[in-house]
Amino acid sequence: MNLIRSVLHVLWMIVTVIPWALFVVLFSYFASSTRIYWWCVGWLRVAVGSGTRILGIQNRVTGMDNLPLGDKDPAVLLVKHQSTWETFVMPTLMPHPLAYVFKKELLHVPFFGWAMARMDMIHIDRGQRSQAFAKVVTQGKRLMGEGVWVIMFPEGTRIPRGEVGTYKTGGTRLAIEAGVPVIPIAVTSARCWPTRAFIKRPGVVDISIGKPISSEGREPEELMKEVQTWIESEMRRLDPQAYL
Repeated sequence: MNLIRSVLHVLWMIVTVIPWALFVVLFSYFASSTRIYWWCVGWLRVAVGSGTRILGIQNRVTGMDNLPLGDKDPAVLLVKHQSTWETFVMPTLMPHPLAYVFKKELLHVPFFGWAMARMDMIHIDRGQRSQAFAKVVTQGKRLMGEGVWVIMFPEGTRIPRGEVGTYKTGGTRLAIEAGVPVIPIAVTSARCWPTRAFIKRPGVVDISIGKPISSEGREPEELMKEVQTWIESEMRRLDPQAYL
């Protein structure tokens, strides 16, 4: 049954993303970046909603009251990365537009990547590290000044359930350069959507949003260590079976 559900969900996403992406690409020339963003979030709501109805995946969110309240209050979100699910879910939950930092190769993915290319996101060339980070800082500062939150996965890639990746300091370096707080977020998505797996399982994904951590007067490594400690401790609290 889980295989059938997973196949149906993939087919539904393919069928819906093609016209949605074509609409975004065609009409993006006549719309603001903010409007384009919320058009794309509309499809993400469809994808997440179908994940609930077809796959049986439910979200349980805590800590929304930890998010900054002001329309222009900046933040860098640092999120545990276990599957594609959190990349779909986070924009549907957040009250601010989000700007992902991602490798530019994703822009070549048919339809999905084409629509992403029309949004004001931070796509980088990982082969050029210094230039890539300079772009993250420059574009990140501008976006956060416009009320957009930057979202990054500090482990850099999807990490299997119960494992810990290497937390890289790009997110904390950006926060320190921009003088903005970081917000750690724990996500147990691999409980339902295993890392790089096709077959998904019904269940509950916990999304726990931590309190903002000031970047003022901090060092990138030390600040990231605090972020990692909070996220990994929270992961063990939310999904203790994965860390036996």
